Amino acid sequence: MPGLYLLAILVSVGGILALDGRWRLAAWRAPGRTAASVLIGTAVFLVWDAVGIATGVFVKGDSALLLGIDLAPQLPIEEPVFLAFLCYLGLVVWAAAMRILARRAASASSESPHAERGT
Repeated sequence: MPGLYLLAILVSVGGILALDGRWRLAAWRAPGRTAASVLIGTAVFLVWDAVGIATGVFVKGDSALLLGIDLAPQLPIEEPVFLAFLCYLGLVVWAAAMRILARRAASASSESPHAERGT
């Protein structure tokens, strides 16, 4: 079914957006920085893809799940969407991990016997 891969990526983006919106991890906390990070990361990965395609390392396989639209030889239209999703997912996971670590550190310092005496 053509387009199923792109649909799966977009549904996944929707799920990560929902989690991000609920916990205010990236886009809802700093939309400009999130957009810049995703765009820069996607551009870097697209350059990496271009080098891989030029050297013959990356080759687009035949799949009935792709739309069949190529932005360039061996570069399906789904690739930049996937790369943007990958960058956004990484950013959301990193922000969640930093929040968890900060909460653990705050909890550990408040439970410390030295915290009660102020030393």
